Amino acid sequence: MRARPAPPHPRSAAGLTLVELIVAIVVVGIAIAAVLGGLSAFAARSAESMIRGEAVSIGAAYLEEILSKSFTANPVEASRCNYDDVSDYDGIRDSGVRDQCGSPVAQPGFAEFTIAVSVAPVAMGSVPAGEAKQIDVTVTHPSGVTVRVSAYRTLYP
Repeated sequence: MRARPAPPHPRSAAGLTLVELIVAIVVVGIAIAAVLGGLSAFAARSAESMIRGEAVSIGAAYLEEILSKSFTANPVEASRCNYDDVSDYDGIRDSGVRDQCGSPVAQPGFAEFTIAVSVAPVAMGSVPAGEAKQIDVTVTHPSGVTVRVSAYRTLYP
């Protein structure tokens, strides 16, 4: 008599069941949603960073214009083109970026900014209040970005 061969071992199924496939799709979907959520938050912060950089540049340009003028106060001129001292700029409120003569700057997105200037006498250590001024330029954007750039101007001999 001959011995019967042993029955073959059952092989594991080759392929995926429907349940395994659905679980894999759900896991991949959750991972993609998390990655896209992180990317959208990153993109929003990137835009805010760009707007903040533009606001700093605008504020610095206004401040440079103001600091280039004389300290001594004269009567306020009728036109920004004729401003000749630091105090003339007190109270400026521009909707949109403007050049030294008050004309709008034709740069995309610059019309959205609001610029406010404040000039006030201050005392700085041994420098009396009448001989020093603090200049604040505040630049705001509708997205909520607000930048304040400040400098001091003194009456030097």
